[in-house]
Amino acid sequence: MRILVATDAWHPQVNGVVRTLTSLARSASALGAEIDFLTPDGFPSVAVPTYPGLRVALPNRREIARRIEAASPDAIHIATEGPVGWAVRAYCRRRRLAFTTSYTTRFPEYIAVRSIVPAWLSYAVLRHFHASASMTMVATSSLRQELGARGFRKLGNWTRGVDTDLFKPDDPVELDLPRPIFMTVGRVAVEKNLEAFLALNLPGSKVVIGDGPQRAMLEHRYPKAKFLGEKTGADLTSHMAAADVFVFPSLTDTFGVVQLEALACGTPVAAFPVTGPLDVIADHPVGVLDSDLRRACIGALSISREACRRFALERSWENSARQFIGNLSALQPSRSLRPARRVASRSAVQG
Repeated sequence: MRILVATDAWHPQVNGVVRTLTSLARSASALGAEIDFLTPDGFPSVAVPTYPGLRVALPNRREIARRIEAASPDAIHIATEGPVGWAVRAYCRRRRLAFTTSYTTRFPEYIAVRSIVPAWLSYAVLRHFHASASMTMVATSSLRQELGARGFRKLGNWTRGVDTDLFKPDDPVELDLPRPIFMTVGRVAVEKNLEAFLALNLPGSKVVIGDGPQRAMLEHRYPKAKFLGEKTGADLTSHMAAADVFVFPSLTDTFGVVQLEALACGTPVAAFPVTGPLDVIADHPVGVLDSDLRRACIGALSISREACRRFALERSWENSARQFIGNLSALQPSRSLRPARRVASRSAVQG
């Protein structure tokens, strides 16, 4: 099966959506599926208001059509609701082509926290966006129930996984900091609710890995915390393995792949009992969920690191890719997506 995935989130961005899609493609190839990406590459872009450093593409209709037809896909999946996603949706609707979508980011909450538009209006727009899809895939059962209550229909499951070969407890970096070390990893932005972590009265040290528009302000406000900037690959893994507790203060993530990455490094999780942590951690003995985040942090110190690693080993990207491909295979498109012959290579698809 040849699958085209349209996404507004792409390299050099470092976030859960990009990691999910790249891991999906790698695992899908081992299952006999080939995934191409229609990304913002090659399109002009503009800066996102209130989010310095983040840009969105301005795709044009003709180039979107050319890239889709160049890909010659058997199935089309739209991963994000940005300009690229809307443009691909419009192409499919004009040609009466079936497509699937995924709900990966809580844009209504992200936008509302920046006081741009109310969440109810954003949800109305997203319902309209996803209503035309054959299926909207979500990562957790609690999110599926929540979106169903908000009027979303044709919802399906697509769980997430973790690369246990990259994220592992071996060779933790030596951090010359007082123990215990409480660490968080991700965008340093208001929607990640980092102040809920940084304001806690905790023993030892607080460490933040990542970058974003709030970093300068938070470094000034919390001078005792260590901000180590963005890290990737083995460098990121060695730092996560060095932490005593991974703190996930977000209230808006739909899943939080980084929780599984921390667990694969043998690091227990402390989080609020909200969508994402409730589905990843639930009642498994690999983390503590509590509306009192300090209590969750202290409680997580007693959790077995070996249990965290074993838990992560059971949640592979291969299983996630198999579920994604199964969703596409089960749907009957309204007509074949494949043109009579392929007209270009993958490089033409990405621009």
